[in-house]
Amino acid sequence: GRVMCMEILVPNAAIRNLIREDKIHQIYSAMQTGQDKFGMQTFNQSLATMYFQKQITLETALQRSSLPDELQEMINRGAGLLSRGAAPIRK
Repeated sequence: GRVMCMEILVPNAAIRNLIREDKIHQIYSAMQTGQDKFGMQTFNQSLATMYFQKQITLETALQRSSLPDELQEMINRGAGLLSRGAAPIRK
């Protein structure tokens, strides 16, 4: 089967300001810290959540990640266990 992992960026005032000031490199960090307050998530946070929910294997998560070292560290720390919206969609 398939599961959907996604990156979510909410264009709040902080994100808009980073874009306006051409500080694009800081957006990823803002997404990581905006997870709880704004519902943002990076692709790695989504992969970690799916791994902890046993929706995907560790091997699949690491293969799909563009930053596998960061993802491995997140999984080792248990990051993604309590992510917002972490419950799988059921029909």
